[in-house]
Amino acid sequence: MRHLLTGFEFNQDEYLDILNTASEMKKNPLNFNEVLKGRSGAIMFEKPSLRTRTTFELAFYRLGGHGVYLDLQNGELGKRETIGDYARNLCRWVDCLVGRVYSQNTLEQLAQYGSVPVINALSDLYHPAQAMADYLTIKEHLGKLKGVNLAYLGDGNNVTNSLLVAGAILGINVSCFCPKGYGPDVQVFSKASENAAKNGCKLEVRDDIENIKNMDVLYTDTWVSMGDNTPLDMVKKRYMPYQINQNLVDKSGASLVMHCLPAHRNYEITDEVMDGPKSVVFDEAENRLHIHMALLAKLI
Repeated sequence: MRHLLTGFEFNQDEYLDILNTASEMKKNPLNFNEVLKGRSGAIMFEKPSLRTRTTFELAFYRLGGHGVYLDLQNGELGKRETIGDYARNLCRWVDCLVGRVYSQNTLEQLAQYGSVPVINALSDLYHPAQAMADYLTIKEHLGKLKGVNLAYLGDGNNVTNSLLVAGAILGINVSCFCPKGYGPDVQVFSKASENAAKNGCKLEVRDDIENIKNMDVLYTDTWVSMGDNTPLDMVKKRYMPYQINQNLVDKSGASLVMHCLPAHRNYEITDEVMDGPKSVVFDEAENRLHIHMALLAKLI
């Protein structure tokens, strides 16, 4: 039994197998419509969602299975009954647990006490399936992954961490341009750097955005993570230098611009760029479906 909790669970060959399977499912979906026939999963969300919920429910459906959506936004897991008991109950009925949660520890406990695969659909520390969809999108547009130069700009968050983890395993050079004190998790970066060294790529964190150049991909995310009610205008001064605008795109030499969505237009990314010819943000969103299908098929 395998879980997807952090993204560190898989080696390069396994990552590529997931991406290739997703690609094949995208091209020929009808070939896979009975892969999960008679199987089911619990889709547990403490946080709101458009893309993640829709694509996981449709992924189960397209594979011939059934995803049961559990809305947990009125209270975190573990309050009404322990996470262990929650997991033990659900695992008597379903073949997989999908969790979009506030704390990474919640997923770790679900895996510890449960008896079926657990998939991280977003936590405070990681967003691994998002990174897989991102790299599938890059592979589609650039025709390669190894040696690609990706620049992440803005707040170092769960998406940043997962881009580093998956990028290091796939051989992608990932540069994080973040304000000082707002970079990715130090422990995640350190562990990912060990994988990068093995796979011949480089990871870095810097704040000197004016030196950005020779990039293939520019990537950004919201400046305020979901659940944080800080108004965007309160952090605008800190992050505005890292906004993806046309001048930055031209300066960087990038061929692709990405955003995991939802986007706050004209904050972290301008309308001109997001709606421009180099933007692949909606391709990313589409590929969430195919990655989720591949993950469910592989893990269940």
